Amino acid sequence: MKYRIISSLCLLFLVACNPREKVDLIVHNANVYTVDGNFSKATGIAVKDGRFIAVGDHLEIQKSYEATEELDAQGKTIVPGLIDAHCHFYGLGLNQQVVDLVGTSSFEEILEKVVAFQKENPTNFIQGRGWDQNDWEEKTFPTKDRLDALFPEIPIALERVDGHAYLVNQKALDLAGITSETKVEGGEIVKKDGKLTGVLVDTPMRMVDAVMPRPNRATQIQALKDAEKLCLDYGLTTVNDAGLDQSIIELIDSLQQAGALSMRVYAMVGNSKENLDHFLNRGIIKTDKLNVRSIKVYGDGALGSRGAALKEPYSDQNGHYGAMITPMDQMEALAQRIAASDYQMNTHAIGDSANVVVLRAYEKALEGKEDRRWKVEHAQVVSIADFDYFEKGIIPSVQPTHATSDMYWAEDRLGPERVKGAYAFKTLLDKAGVVALGTDFPVERVSPFLTFYAAVDRQDLEDYPDGGFQMKDALSREETLKGMTIWAAYSNFEEKEKGSIEVGKFADFVILSGDIMTMPIDSVPHLEAEQVFLGGIRKK
Repeated sequence: MKYRIISSLCLLFLVACNPREKVDLIVHNANVYTVDGNFSKATGIAVKDGRFIAVGDHLEIQKSYEATEELDAQGKTIVPGLIDAHCHFYGLGLNQQVVDLVGTSSFEEILEKVVAFQKENPTNFIQGRGWDQNDWEEKTFPTKDRLDALFPEIPIALERVDGHAYLVNQKALDLAGITSETKVEGGEIVKKDGKLTGVLVDTPMRMVDAVMPRPNRATQIQALKDAEKLCLDYGLTTVNDAGLDQSIIELIDSLQQAGALSMRVYAMVGNSKENLDHFLNRGIIKTDKLNVRSIKVYGDGALGSRGAALKEPYSDQNGHYGAMITPMDQMEALAQRIAASDYQMNTHAIGDSANVVVLRAYEKALEGKEDRRWKVEHAQVVSIADFDYFEKGIIPSVQPTHATSDMYWAEDRLGPERVKGAYAFKTLLDKAGVVALGTDFPVERVSPFLTFYAAVDRQDLEDYPDGGFQMKDALSREETLKGMTIWAAYSNFEEKEKGSIEVGKFADFVILSGDIMTMPIDSVPHLEAEQVFLGGIRKK
């Protein structure tokens, strides 16, 4: 009896001398895909001060740590916080304040939505976004005539789903000073029989932008908060906003610093003289929530509006090549200026002509420079001979759902040979070694699960096309998850702080409703982010 008492006292003494370390959160009984260098798995994690302090066997973690909060994951799958490598976060929020035209199946439906919106939300300048003539029975650009009849005194600007065309009425044209004689490089003022149709493609849109009412501070703040809620609901913990002005970047920073905005933002600075002068002179701006170290440049327009710059004419519009928004000489000069700074250059390039102009400008500007990680945003149509440029440290940043949205008409635009170099995600990965994945929302839907499905299965939600679109360029599940986490983080120079579940990194992670790596692929679009943690704090 005496020896038992002594043994018990010794055990208590040892426990007292070796207490479990206190942490904020332990998650146990989980199916964790860490996305580390070995793509290893774990069953538990511990979090302290917003970072992972332990990752591994949950029983060992529970022996070593004592938590303020413990969460039984009940065997559910955990992945790193998801990163959207190319989107329009602020734009998504603003879209909640205008006429939603996404999914409209006819011009008549657009008119109905505009009339209903104006009746419920009277405004002096009607704005909307989301129409796509490729989804209509009559797949041609609309004209302004009906808008003129319905709203002769109220200016209207309805943005195409890709953000590269407006349909405006005569009142908006008059305010912007656009006539049938107006000439603008880098886009098109579409006419029919010499008369304005109201459709503006790319650069001429800026003339309408200049006369649109600017959102006030309250609207801007609400837009950012609305966008954050939508993104967190899908498990996004970092967003790369492709093109922001100084004022919005400063607003994001102030809201983050005040604790009013949680989302981590990789801000690409919009390519204006004012923005370039300010940010290139100031240098990189980096906090735990905000990273400002890149310039977003537009090479050309979009394929859907025939604004993408092609080497040969569009197969469905003889003599039309699209257009460069930033001409070759300006692209090269801009690349040289950015290369002289610490900033990254991220350039929108859709057509094969735009892609080669950008890739050559990059190669010339980066000669002798190491680890600059410049990106081609979209890299949508690349000539077979030009893929080798991506072997030189250039990162393709692509959006898999563009392939499944565009495949109904992409071959019509490009022809059977040229389309082989389109949406070539696997080819790009093989050349570059990494590929960053995003959605381009609100051009596409916010859901990263649709991104995953489109990358792996190359079909839309209607199971079209049978067998998948150009499956030689599908990504594996592991490659896709990396593209949405660690490779996206790498493309942002953030791989040491996020993108995987590893000790020392931010505790950004998502508990999913199913196992994204093993479940039937056609079930992935229906996945839910059941719980979302950002810096170890539950946000959903």
